[in-house]
Amino acid sequence: MPLPLYLLALAVFAMGTSEFMLAGLLPDIASDLDVSVGTAGTLTSAFAIGMIVGAPLVAALARNWPRRSSLLGFILAFAAAHAVGALTTSFPVLFATRVVAALANAGFLAVALTAAATLVPAGKKGRALAVLLSGTTMATIAGVPGGSVLGTLFGWRATFWAVTALCLPAALGILKGIPTGRGQAETTGGPALRAELAQLTRPRLILVILLGALVNAATFASFTFLAPVVTGTAGLDEWWISAVLVLFGAGSFVGVTVAGRLSDQRPGLVITVGGPLLLLGWPALAMLADEPVALFALVFVQGALSFALGSTLITRVLYEAAGAPTMAGSYATAALNVGAASGPLIAATTLNTAVGDLGPLWASGLLVAVALLIAFPLRTVVAAGRSAEVLQ
Repeated sequence: MPLPLYLLALAVFAMGTSEFMLAGLLPDIASDLDVSVGTAGTLTSAFAIGMIVGAPLVAALARNWPRRSSLLGFILAFAAAHAVGALTTSFPVLFATRVVAALANAGFLAVALTAAATLVPAGKKGRALAVLLSGTTMATIAGVPGGSVLGTLFGWRATFWAVTALCLPAALGILKGIPTGRGQAETTGGPALRAELAQLTRPRLILVILLGALVNAATFASFTFLAPVVTGTAGLDEWWISAVLVLFGAGSFVGVTVAGRLSDQRPGLVITVGGPLLLLGWPALAMLADEPVALFALVFVQGALSFALGSTLITRVLYEAAGAPTMAGSYATAALNVGAASGPLIAATTLNTAVGDLGPLWASGLLVAVALLIAFPLRTVVAAGRSAEVLQ
């Protein structure tokens, strides 16, 4: 695989780390900027909102943009947003930088997915995309826990500076290694933008987007507020936050890997088995969070189940949006980030209730329950038509 592809993956790693890293930094940010932990948690929602808006909007705008200049502009804007975030003492400014960074992230991914395929022969495009998207998986395993350790040692601002630094070699690689080329819509003669947007009126596509958003909301509701559970409910030192995040990331890797072998041909199996187990896991974690061994085991299991079920549903979005080749990825990204935006907001409302730090875990269970209640009676709708053979 060519070096520029790995530099693109490095950028995706930096962006994925930025999206998820706040889970281990919220108490520090809240204390430094004199806001509540719940308020600090809205930073995760700010990033997700930027991705929701940016994914379809920038994907549409970038259809005909030159790839190299687009990628370079997006990653420099992303780096600049983190530099400003590291310097500010104002929570509203930090909130705004998260939205800007998310818009840049959405634009980068929209273009990078096309650019990656142009760097290799036609027979290796799948492998190229796997290398690119491995940056997100590695962010959950190494980037987020590493950012938590860095934040514990030097403060949360150091983590923002580290993300900024990670963008620089990727920017240089883009400048030197990515050929200038036209946008995907212009080079492939694909469907018009209006035709691709019309795909959003299809009931099956709307359904899988909704289910993906609900499951991801459950994931982010708890993931965002794991740090208070570790240090408060379990009574562990803040260094254990990084260990718990590593376990969640390792579980997510296992979940994505296993589901990746099943979601194309047997998505029904993943949903039928994984859904109820995920539903049982969140309240189990809430009831056993004061026992460190149970906490560690269940965090790993819930990470695996959350990403197995979530990635399978997002794969279904891509299948159902096959008629929108340049916009399907943005629909999947929007589905993920609707959940990432709403989950922490819902979870934050539970922190001042009687359940306290465990509120987000109960909220996650409720969100999964809603998803399963919707999915069960409508499973024949999801399985109907073109993709029925892979949904049975």
